[in-house]
Amino acid sequence: MRRGEGPDFIEALARGLDVIKAFEHLPAEASLADIAAATGLARPTARRMLITLEQLGYVCSHANTFILTPRVLELGLAYIANCDIWDLSREHLRNLAEQTRESCSIAQLDGSDIVYVGRVAVPKLVTLSVTIGTRFPALQTSLGKVLLAGLPDDELDFVLSQPSRSRILPVWQPSVDEARPVLREVRARGWATTDQQLAPGIRSIAAPIRDGHGATIAAVNVNAHAAETSMDELVSRYLSPLLHTASEISADIELGKRVPIADLTPASADSSAT
Repeated sequence: MRRGEGPDFIEALARGLDVIKAFEHLPAEASLADIAAATGLARPTARRMLITLEQLGYVCSHANTFILTPRVLELGLAYIANCDIWDLSREHLRNLAEQTRESCSIAQLDGSDIVYVGRVAVPKLVTLSVTIGTRFPALQTSLGKVLLAGLPDDELDFVLSQPSRSRILPVWQPSVDEARPVLREVRARGWATTDQQLAPGIRSIAAPIRDGHGATIAAVNVNAHAAETSMDELVSRYLSPLLHTASEISADIELGKRVPIADLTPASADSSAT
């Protein structure tokens, strides 16, 4: 596991977070040996971490096994509570899903991955399950292409050099040199598509959500099944409402910086329906 550097880096905190994250790949009830092996920690160290987490309420023990508690959700909810994007975009995303009759999502960049921070799902047969918090490699998704295209060139090279933390092995695996012209085209065009590059059957189209300075802070997409929607249909039917929704969300986010979210009236939300 990659570690930070410098005298201010707290190794014990990093190890504690490693233990929490290890449960993603372990049985719901994991043994000390399981957790030590998953984290690469010595068993006495893993045990101390688990005892500390248990006393803090993030883990409980039962019959020599350890289980995460619902308190762990507070760690993720702290981000959601401190991020206005979902509150300000929820109605817009619902309107977009109603208009397109397709699932729609919002994601942000985390290293070389995207993480979903908002979603309105339409019940359909899909090859991948997506919820808030789902992580995918950025380059193979329309959301990720938009987010990557919004980065300065020097930052883009650094991000593309980072390994993905997603468990998905994408269909399309380009080199950095192959990715650059694709992202230049997305940057010039202002929107992106993907055609079964992440997984078979998945097509999508995405547009940037920008702050008041024009910087891309998130992306919104419309997702479709390849068996139902051609690439031509994806663009001709969904691009216009998608761009309108992205523009409306961007405007509300900028307004939200000046006006408390609670003061944004239902009327203002209704007027944004696409």
